[in-house]
Amino acid sequence: MNKRILIVEDEKKTAALLSSALQESGYLAESCGNGTVALELIMRNPYDAVIMDVMLPGRDGLSVVRQLRERNHSVPVLMLSARGEMSERIEGLEAGADDYLPKPFGVAEVLARLKALTRRGGDSKAMLLEVADLRMEVASHLVSRGGQRILLAPQEFRLLECLMRHAPEVCPRSLLLSEAWG
Repeated sequence: MNKRILIVEDEKKTAALLSSALQESGYLAESCGNGTVALELIMRNPYDAVIMDVMLPGRDGLSVVRQLRERNHSVPVLMLSARGEMSERIEGLEAGADDYLPKPFGVAEVLARLKALTRRGGDSKAMLLEVADLRMEVASHLVSRGGQRILLAPQEFRLLECLMRHAPEVCPRSLLLSEAWG
């Protein structure tokens, strides 16, 4: 099965170059040029990895990665940035990125690093969500509270998953409808 990669890059030429190289290497590549939209996409869709620019409209890449990690989202993230000083690379890694590559970069190196990240696992489908003593294993559809297994219908599972992904925020009706009911 082809690995699904999200490219979060606002420079159209760079996004097109990466997308083309990924597709030629057998990946399924999607692109997005806005940090706010990227966060929503990552929370809703199972990606095998994300290639993320730091400087983005909407929400910068560092805050997107921080938000993902605060929500216990384990998708591997490769940060790309024109800011390549050591302190900036450290900041990216400490924010939760799995790897950091300064621009300009070689496409072959991006592909090698991406291969290494996806080889390690970090499959977002196998993610574990936890809110207080409520646990959800997304891939296996197992839900438990205080160690007691809870059986849920598919629709109930999708609704609970949406609520847990966005905890402790209040989920508006429109979000519940789009994520739980499509």
